[in-house]
Amino acid sequence: MHCMRCEGLMVPDDLIDIQESSMSMWMRGWRCVACGNIIDLLIQRHRVIQGNGAMRLIKEKTPSQRLLLPAKVPA
Repeated sequence: MHCMRCEGLMVPDDLIDIQESSMSMWMRGWRCVACGNIIDLLIQRHRVIQGNGAMRLIKEKTPSQRLLLPAKVPA
């Protein structure tokens, strides 16, 4: 497997989250030996969502947000 950032070698790695959880949480991921880029299932899922244009939908204003904006008054 090659790194998406630098094309370096990716190796399997056991990742631990000790800061965000009350308990230590282990997960399996990949780490680039050249640049340190980390990939796991959550990161891959977010990249797929972004690639499918879901971020565009999030950035668009919903009908309820449009109601909260003040109406433009003609000059």
